[in-house]
Amino acid sequence: MATNPTRDRVNPEKINTAPVRRPDWIRVRAPGGESYEWLQNLMRQKSLHTVCEEAGCPNIGECWGSGTATFLILGDVCTRSCRFCDIKHGRPGELDWTDPERVAQAVKAMGLKHAVITSVNRDERPDGGAPIFALLIKRIRELQPGCSVEVLIPDFKGSVEALKIVMDARPEILNHNVETVPRLFKLVQPQDHYEWSQSVLTNAKKLDPEVLTKSGIMLGLGETIDEVKEVMRDLREWDVDILTIGQYLQPSRKHLGISRYYTLEEFAELKTYGLSIGFKWVESAPLVRSSYHAAEQVRALSIVHRKLYDKATT
Repeated sequence: MATNPTRDRVNPEKINTAPVRRPDWIRVRAPGGESYEWLQNLMRQKSLHTVCEEAGCPNIGECWGSGTATFLILGDVCTRSCRFCDIKHGRPGELDWTDPERVAQAVKAMGLKHAVITSVNRDERPDGGAPIFALLIKRIRELQPGCSVEVLIPDFKGSVEALKIVMDARPEILNHNVETVPRLFKLVQPQDHYEWSQSVLTNAKKLDPEVLTKSGIMLGLGETIDEVKEVMRDLREWDVDILTIGQYLQPSRKHLGISRYYTLEEFAELKTYGLSIGFKWVESAPLVRSSYHAAEQVRALSIVHRKLYDKATT
């Protein structure tokens, strides 16, 4: 049974935004190096946005240093104002229909075998910008044959029509993050609804039974371990294959504060629990983010997943 998202909601005015001392086990690699600088120049030359930069991802040094990045499309201004996110929000400009070409050219230049694409929310559009996702998937396949594609999409306000536009392009991985537990939904992401996340993740499999679905949760916003496990069970009920669990890190004093830091043992416990209830892959550690080890996930799971699907449908 899915969790009731309206239960015991938190009053935003009662939440502390003061920073909490970071524990010794969280170590972030400083950006730099030849690969990092080359990738930074490439993004500037092609006027591209990445969630690595816009959202202040702590793994940018590691990922860019190894030649990977998560592309951000549909602009760099989001129509929603989530209280954990450092991406700009407000009224965005017109969609840039050259996004697919420029990003696909960057994927080719980087020689990627797995491309991860995400976006801001574009709630002013009924389709949420879904056509650009579809065009980009198609163009990557044309310019970089053999490159798998993972899309981390908005909830499109639960629109199955918008989701279908993306699914018809056949991404290997369809990712949508629930981010937190239902009790904190309106505190953490005021314009989002748990039911919209459910709609995306359940309908993705209905539209393409072969797709690998994925979601993620942040820890340290005031949730309990029991609530996290309840969301994990919801995600498995929705047939989600891959789960990422990471520690929330406060981008600035204007964002939500950290209620606490989870220990390495707690992250390990959640990984074990996730695998025990049927997730095919679980990444669970303080610095895990949506695209962390994404290429390894798709390589390890795609063949097995399709074999299981073929067996189930014969």
